[in-house]
Amino acid sequence: MISYDPKSWWGLIFKFHKSDTFRRLLPAMLSLALFSAGIAYADRHLLPNQLKSTTALHALLGFVISMLLVFRTNTAYERWWEGRRLWGSLTNASRNLALKLDAFLPSGHPSRPQIAGLIGAYADSLTRHLRAAATAEHRPNRIAAQLFAETARLRDRGDLSGDQLLCLNPDLSAFAEVCGGCERIQKTPIPYSYSLFLKKFIFLYIVSMPFCFVPEFHYWTALITTLVFYVLASLELIAEEIENPFGEDANDLPTDDIAASIRLRVRELLARGEPER
Repeated sequence: MISYDPKSWWGLIFKFHKSDTFRRLLPAMLSLALFSAGIAYADRHLLPNQLKSTTALHALLGFVISMLLVFRTNTAYERWWEGRRLWGSLTNASRNLALKLDAFLPSGHPSRPQIAGLIGAYADSLTRHLRAAATAEHRPNRIAAQLFAETARLRDRGDLSGDQLLCLNPDLSAFAEVCGGCERIQKTPIPYSYSLFLKKFIFLYIVSMPFCFVPEFHYWTALITTLVFYVLASLELIAEEIENPFGEDANDLPTDDIAASIRLRVRELLARGEPER
């Protein structure tokens, strides 16, 4: 995830990141500019006055496309934000579990560092699980099962009371709930037909644009068409990037950093000697 100062207007305007949409779209923009300039040349020198201006119709179609892209981008951002909320829930559940066990188990108890390691390992394994292809082993489930088993053993040995075990259960259950929510986002992409239709609509709109604008704007059509294409295609590319927020793209969630923070804070609570006061 890219860290930046949202108040730095000029810095953001003139900064080009390696994943910036301008860089990705530059070849298509140059091709479109040449295509539009060719249409303008043909209208002026080869087939003069054969094209008629229909900018009003294109303005209406442009409004329709913009509404579709707003919906597309909002849907993708909702998925991104829901993923962030789920990882926030995992952070809270991990800390709550560590705080409760820190209070329930005496300092120096042999299970404290083991449970701290399992909680930290769960966040790391969930990060890798969401980025990898399907495998036979579901490692987050295995680690969650180990956490449940360890707390059950503590109850059997008398280190935890039944009431204390009940107090831990909501936090333990939250691990599986977070994993399920993340998998729902990962395995349910935007419907293929919708994405395909939107891309075709943008392509046809942009390719037909020079034929409608050349009679009125002549060679300026190349610049206008390229700018419109950049805006529309950029919105679509941004939506594609953030609709699955668990990868390693520049704007994906910083799950590695969140997992490292969980591991550090849990270890501070459980894998230590006498508590600091």
